[in-house]
Amino acid sequence: MVEVKVPTVGESIQEVQIGQWLKREGEWIGKDENLVDLETEKASVQVPSPISGVLKKIHKQAEEFATVGEVIADIEPSEKPTAGADAPAGNGATAASAHRAADTEARVMPAAKRIMDENKLSTSDVQATGPGGRILKEDALRSVEAKSATPAASPSSNLPANVPSTAPTKSNTTLEPAAKSVSAPSTSITSGRPERMEEVKPLSMIRRTIATRLVQAQHNAALLTTFNEVDMQPVMDMRQKYRDAFQERHGVKLGFMSFFAKASVEALRRYPSVNAEMRGNNIAYRHYADIGIAIGGGKGLVVPVLRNVEKMSFADVERTIGDFARKAMENRLMPEDLEGGTFTISNGGIYGSLLSTPIVNPPQSAILGLHSIQERPIARDGKVMIAPMMYLALTYDHRIIDGREAVSFLKTIKEVVEDPSRLFLEV
Repeated sequence: MVEVKVPTVGESIQEVQIGQWLKREGEWIGKDENLVDLETEKASVQVPSPISGVLKKIHKQAEEFATVGEVIADIEPSEKPTAGADAPAGNGATAASAHRAADTEARVMPAAKRIMDENKLSTSDVQATGPGGRILKEDALRSVEAKSATPAASPSSNLPANVPSTAPTKSNTTLEPAAKSVSAPSTSITSGRPERMEEVKPLSMIRRTIATRLVQAQHNAALLTTFNEVDMQPVMDMRQKYRDAFQERHGVKLGFMSFFAKASVEALRRYPSVNAEMRGNNIAYRHYADIGIAIGGGKGLVVPVLRNVEKMSFADVERTIGDFARKAMENRLMPEDLEGGTFTISNGGIYGSLLSTPIVNPPQSAILGLHSIQERPIARDGKVMIAPMMYLALTYDHRIIDGREAVSFLKTIKEVVEDPSRLFLEV
């Protein structure tokens, strides 16, 4: 028997959370085939199987925590079973059907399978959102909730109206009274009427880190936000004019983010304190721009870092952001993708945000918030006109960035975006 242990996944990381098991107990797995997703405080990592064999025992279930070096599974070495070796001759149709069923089952993650079995759900009842059409635990829970919301699924549907139901509702874990606190690192669904049900889940490793860092920023920095607005028509016109030629040459679409990333590089060059950080009683000024781009992923918002943006072309920026977005959706971002960063851009506009005050990601000193593009009336040359406008927000650490610098920084972003030719003429 070969033990599968939690590997070292980064400096200072001693604890991980089990994500999804990609194989179930009793299934065969090949050497170097991914066995389980682990959630760290920085990113998700996949652990491959050290050998070829049968997964005999899973010691840590999804959402439970484990320390580096701890045994989480046992694998018994074996050769890959020969398909159809035990099938009787002339039974090809049955074998083909079994193969199709096996393919369907392979797309159901173990945690989701338990929930589906306990609630008598088939794969046709659950909408898959995982990579490769996988059915995740969250997909199964949504289907259970939808099923419970219908009168037919109500535990009291077959009882007289004045008789309360006391039968527990099945779920992926034990049911508990609503007043009891849950300390175990697993999901629980409290009993009761469907419209009064509660689901208690542990914070993911990434969410725990985000919470800690954001509270740290609020307590340890003097945060202030300044605002401005930008006319997006020049950028929209440039994108429209060069869209096809840009994509044909570089194989990637020309988006808005590359304009703001390059505009930020210019503003950081002019106002280096925005690109600096506090180190005790010292200030560290960076002569490079490692810009974090907030991206929505499978496990929530993550901020991968583009290195040396001052040396990147528009195509490099768009291509790198696209690669990060795909990795985020598939939970394949590595810790090194998220480490460092001297400045951050967060685009709440893609979710419909009109205006917000973003929070600085320490030890950085500032963050740029982008918002929805909306047509609004503005005054220009003594006339009122309609233009696609976007509000900008810069939250900054007032300990090292003066208000004048912050306002001037944001004004530089506005000037460059409203006249993109500045990026090429360096004026």
